[in-house]
Amino acid sequence: MIFRIFAASFLSLVTVSFADDWSFTELRRYPAPEAIQGVAVDKNFFYAIDSRAIGKYRKDTGELVTRWEDEEDGRFRHLNAGVVHEERLYCAHSNYPKMPREASLEVWDTKTLKHVESINIVPNPAGTFTWADRRDGVWYGAFCFYSSRNEDPTQTRLVKFDGEWKVSESWAFPAGILERFAKRSCSGGSFDAQGRLFISGHDERELYLIDTPAANREFLWLASVPVGAPGQAFAWDLSQGAEGIVYGIERKTREVVVSKVAQKTP
Repeated sequence: MIFRIFAASFLSLVTVSFADDWSFTELRRYPAPEAIQGVAVDKNFFYAIDSRAIGKYRKDTGELVTRWEDEEDGRFRHLNAGVVHEERLYCAHSNYPKMPREASLEVWDTKTLKHVESINIVPNPAGTFTWADRRDGVWYGAFCFYSSRNEDPTQTRLVKFDGEWKVSESWAFPAGILERFAKRSCSGGSFDAQGRLFISGHDERELYLIDTPAANREFLWLASVPVGAPGQAFAWDLSQGAEGIVYGIERKTREVVVSKVAQKTP
């Protein structure tokens, strides 16, 4: 099993658990004009992500620290989810909605918010690249298809990358999760402090806890978890003392939403 995510009492779980098994408490909201595509978070700051701009904000006050924006005629088209790893902000990037598809992982120095690297993702990507996250030295992500574009959403895949950013394993999405995505697809994915992988759609105020049993098969949908933000990309706060704290965005109001998520005890 790739993700070490459950205690023994959960290993027999093969169907989705109810949202009533989980609780969430909205803690605060911060205005952020860039809160359109997603948000990333580290010990002291959060990063609101727009298609071609990123704002760095203090977690304690919501104060804007610095901002990056692509040049008017720059090459950036559609930034998606972001994650912070070792003082670097990684954002999935695509040329959505243009064809043929292009995909890259774009990297910023979190101290200065200076763009420092572009990592090209597999030539001719199989779907729109929406998110990437790292666990135990391995990167995972998603390539998505949208029925709103007359594409086949069943072709959407959760993938594992090798050291050369080629897909080494992939998993199909269960029909139930595809139904929750409606005409959209998987907008975000993030590992929590326990190493559990959660994914999000585009519109619903919920996350989906998943596990991956074997390559080239459907992964298991283990739980549906309510949150305060409607879909889009999100990020677990992995800093010390932040267990169960998740950052999301309210796209309509351009706010970053911070919530506390917990599993109810029997």
